[in-house]
Amino acid sequence: MTTARTADQGRASTAPRRTLNVALWALQVLVAVPFVAAGSGKLLGNPEMIALFDAVGIGQWFRYVTGALEVLGALLLIFPGLAAFGAVLLGVVMAGASVSHVTVLDAAPTAPLVLLALTALIAWGRRSQLARLLGS
Repeated sequence: MTTARTADQGRASTAPRRTLNVALWALQVLVAVPFVAAGSGKLLGNPEMIALFDAVGIGQWFRYVTGALEVLGALLLIFPGLAAFGAVLLGVVMAGASVSHVTVLDAAPTAPLVLLALTALIAWGRRSQLARLLGS
């Protein structure tokens, strides 16, 4: 009788953890999609992206760097064990995008802030990965 209760308790304690893991995976895939799309547009020379980075004024090389970081971060989001690193990388990119929207482009930073919040949520949910990656 005690063994059955212990096994049930063990299953009950892993159920929320498993649900959280599935929810995080779903979020990671959903967040990766817009980053692949946006990064690909930058790397492939979408005219809107060229104009956007002309307005930023740093140069088109920055479009390539940003696009590469977005695609890399999206790939890391769906690579087991590295999702937290991808989320932090994309969070930093979105923080920069938010600042540039406000200071340079005079545009609402809604999309970058939403993506920043989602990547922060993923990083928090995968914080154990960050601890392992950082060796703590």
